[in-house]
Amino acid sequence: MSLSMHNNKLIQLVAIFGMGFSSSFFAVAGDLVTYEVPKQAFYTHHNDDYTVRVRKLGGEWQDLYEYKVKVDLDNPQNASMVYFDMGEPVEVSVKKNNGDIRRVEIRPKSAGIKPKLAGNVALFKLSKPANISIEFDGDRLHNLHLFASAIEQNIPDKNDPDVIWFGPGLHLPPENAEGAFRIASNKTVYLHGGAMLRGKLLIDNATNVTVTGRGLIDQAGRGFEITKSNNVVIDGPIVINPKHYTVYCGQSNHVDIRNIKTFSAAPWTDGIDMMACSDVNIDNVFLRTSDDSIAIYGHRWDYYGDARNITVSNSVLWADVAHPINIGLHGNNKQPELIENIRFNNIDILGHDEDDRNYQGAMAITNSDDNLVKNVYFENIRIDGVEEGMLFNFRVVFNEKYSHSPGRGIENVYLKNISIVNSSLNTSVIGGYSKERAVNNIVLENIRLEGKRLKPSDFTLGEHVSNVIVKP
Repeated sequence: MSLSMHNNKLIQLVAIFGMGFSSSFFAVAGDLVTYEVPKQAFYTHHNDDYTVRVRKLGGEWQDLYEYKVKVDLDNPQNASMVYFDMGEPVEVSVKKNNGDIRRVEIRPKSAGIKPKLAGNVALFKLSKPANISIEFDGDRLHNLHLFASAIEQNIPDKNDPDVIWFGPGLHLPPENAEGAFRIASNKTVYLHGGAMLRGKLLIDNATNVTVTGRGLIDQAGRGFEITKSNNVVIDGPIVINPKHYTVYCGQSNHVDIRNIKTFSAAPWTDGIDMMACSDVNIDNVFLRTSDDSIAIYGHRWDYYGDARNITVSNSVLWADVAHPINIGLHGNNKQPELIENIRFNNIDILGHDEDDRNYQGAMAITNSDDNLVKNVYFENIRIDGVEEGMLFNFRVVFNEKYSHSPGRGIENVYLKNISIVNSSLNTSVIGGYSKERAVNNIVLENIRLEGKRLKPSDFTLGEHVSNVIVKP
């Protein structure tokens, strides 16, 4: 969409407000909902690399606002992002505004979307909601991220005293709130799709909190901070370039994180980090991060306790730096903790790039601080986009930078139906630390490298490892 078209839209909105009419800052066409950018961010957040439109099949095209998002800590670049809601199949038109185009690819490939290229315009259909990357001529640093979500259901009543409603426009935290919107127990927070918050949502020592909506959290210290809390649901918002983690989750239980998306390009900007958390369900998230996309630890900072029963499913992970998945590094060597019953299922990994072999591994268990890690399942994982790294890295370690002691061990790790389309990987590693701090019971079933079955020669088996089974 051209800037002049945006200017016309802004003028129309100003005129509407001037006549005294109300506006909800979104356009509805049956089962297609698009959102206007908050006017305070209109000029600062636009990226003119693409012009993107969407319509119901055979309907009228609707223009989308193309957000500028930073990616890749190694050399931060401006990528693009659009979003809308759909309740029936739609058509999407993506025009690349600069340069000649030879090919276009949509990832993850598991989405099964086949674009047609006509000159510098890619056309494709979406039959259902999806979180995808549209890449012209293999450019993954200036690509377009498209988030098509399901139509919102059960939108809370903004007049309910237990609802905190962020409507269209820019919202700043209260003065002296240290950049945070503090959320108390028994509250529902709604972020309208045209809302932009410049502060983190802080849920501390709270119970029964729900955050929902399609709005944005922009350049905050963190996106969400969930600490010593129970029964928390996060569903829908987009986080743009936080200065630290997108979701910082410490010593909290019964946490449900769904349909969130994030971009980061700063140091220590992990996606979702869980420290001493249990009973966590993460579903349908898109995390493009410049540090670990998902990390699971025991004790760290002010948070103590085991980490149990964590499931991540139906999601897209993209680590421009470090691990897409990292388990076990931090814990409590004075009172050892347990990390157990961890499951990753139906995951697309679109990026893994790490120069330091100590921090490689699309799937990593680098266990220290007297943690015992056991019962970890990786199933139905497709990896497409390793610049430098390993497929897996399962080790009991003493990390000189972070550890207070080696881990106690790793037990019962099961990989099934894993594929990777990159044959230039560094060799994967399985290794224990000592006889008492060993790795036991690793099953590798139907693991394929460039379509070929994994062989024992495709990974390094270190000392203090027993019962590694490779199945076809």
